[in-house]
Amino acid sequence: MGENKRRMLAREWYLPDDEELGADTERRCALCAEYNANGGAAPGDRAKILAELLGSVGDDVRIRPPFQCDYGRYITVGARTFVNFNAVFLDAAPITIGSDVQIGPNVQLLTPTHELDTERRRAGWEKASPVTIGDNVWLGGGVIVCPGVTIGENTVVGAGSVVTKDLPASVLAVGNPARVIRELAAPDERPGTPPDERRD
Repeated sequence: MGENKRRMLAREWYLPDDEELGADTERRCALCAEYNANGGAAPGDRAKILAELLGSVGDDVRIRPPFQCDYGRYITVGARTFVNFNAVFLDAAPITIGSDVQIGPNVQLLTPTHELDTERRRAGWEKASPVTIGDNVWLGGGVIVCPGVTIGENTVVGAGSVVTKDLPASVLAVGNPARVIRELAAPDERPGTPPDERRD
C-alpha cells in the first residue's frame, strides 16, 4: 500500500492525486457507470454490481441510479435500506449506513475535508472523517451530512438540512446547521406496540 492511501485510511492529511488512488477511482468510475446505465436491468443484476462496488451490502437494499461515490469499497449499507435518486457518497473515510434507513433524493454523505490554509489547500492536501447513519434513520431530500458526523438510530432529518454535528437517537432535526427541534418516541415506546416487538 502506498503512502497516500495509508495516510487516507489512517485519517491523516494525504494527497489524492496519486497513482494508486487513481486506480481505485477508475474502478469506481467503471462500476458506477455500469450501475447507472443499467437502471432498467433486473434487480439481481443491479445487486451484483452493487456487491462489487460497495464494501458491504445487506439484503433487500435498493439504490436508485444515478448513484456516485469516491471509492465505493468503504461504504457499508445495512439490510432493507432505500436510497433515492442522485445520492452522492464520498467515502474517502468509511460511510456506515444502518438497516431500514430511508435516504431521500439528492442526499450527500461527505467524508473529505480540505485545508483552511490556502497554500496547503492549493497543494491538494485533504483528509477524511467517517460518517455513520444509525438504523431506521430517515434523511429527507437534499440533506447534506458533513465529515465526522454520526446520526443516532430512529432520527429524522428534514429536507434540505445540513448536518454539521452529531445527532442523538430518536430526534427530529432541521435547518442549516441542523438543530434538534423535538424528540421522537422510540419504536418500543409508541402506544400499541405489540409486546413481542418491544426491546428488553
